[in-house]
Amino acid sequence: MPFYRDLNPKEKDADKRTVERLLLLRKQLNEEIPKRTQKKTLLLATWNIRDFDADDYGKRLDEAIYYIAEIISCFDLVAIQEVNKDLTGLKRLMNILGGYWDVIFTDIPLGKRANQERMAFLYDKRKVKFGGLAGELVLPEKNKKGAMKFTQLARIPFICGFTSGWTKFMLATVHIYYGTEKGAEPPERIEEIRQVAQKLKKRTKDEDAWARNLILLGDFNIYRPENKTFQEIIKAGFKIPKKLQELPANAKKDRHYDQIALMTRKDSLDWTGKAGVFDYYKTVFCDTPEDKAIYMRYMTEYETTKEGKPRKESSKAIYYQTYWRTHQMSDHLLMWIELKIDYSDEYLRSKLK
Repeated sequence: MPFYRDLNPKEKDADKRTVERLLLLRKQLNEEIPKRTQKKTLLLATWNIRDFDADDYGKRLDEAIYYIAEIISCFDLVAIQEVNKDLTGLKRLMNILGGYWDVIFTDIPLGKRANQERMAFLYDKRKVKFGGLAGELVLPEKNKKGAMKFTQLARIPFICGFTSGWTKFMLATVHIYYGTEKGAEPPERIEEIRQVAQKLKKRTKDEDAWARNLILLGDFNIYRPENKTFQEIIKAGFKIPKKLQELPANAKKDRHYDQIALMTRKDSLDWTGKAGVFDYYKTVFCDTPEDKAIYMRYMTEYETTKEGKPRKESSKAIYYQTYWRTHQMSDHLLMWIELKIDYSDEYLRSKLK
């Protein structure tokens, strides 16, 4: 449970609104997300939190940080992409999550294409233990003859090892480069995904690998499951639950950017059949005239652009929905999956054989 002690709804209107919305958000979470268990299952999620927390549209309001913390607290382990080089936003989030939660994050990558983004894993220490493994996927210098000329990934995937219950597993989170070419299947994006999927597959086959269970998750910038970008993950042997394949995970609900792909051994980290995408915009920063009016005073560039030019009515119409509120929450929704981690019965039965 996040820490709410600094909220003062009796004296501050913003805090009153925050508490009211938190109650609605908690109700939605209770209805849509499975209950966390002490030892039977692991609730894993991935979330690209837009420019977290750059100030392109102003720093996030305190209430946005509370909503983000409330959502994350419903899971055991969450991979986050687009963490800003300035860690202030992450620190604000961790303060609300409290001392049971810990975080592991990358350094700032070099190169313009990386956009100075970090990646992070947030986890509840009561349920998940960091296993000591932390690294980045650096590709070999040489590729096979005839392969597309390729140097290095724009944003290097972040890999960590964790244990929970009976299970030992590696997580690899990615934010695949969108590229300069428009469309669903630019060659560079396809090649990045192919390289990542194949190299990680090879890693799980290594007898010295820290774990044989591996989950690849994050923002792949995939348009649709039928695209080559998606198929490169499947070709490598990863399994993506059908339920997740059917769910777009961007705020507009027209792209399948985010994915959770499994390469796990049977009876060691099995999918329970529960998975989904959580749309928090049903209860916070809603796309309604009422909410738009509430937050108008926070939108410093609603009437004029950064350059001081009057904003056109057509631009005003989408400013709140498409830009401002997605820099409070995100332009991606959170994707989650429930996994089995308790194999006590299976182990005991094996003792009888």
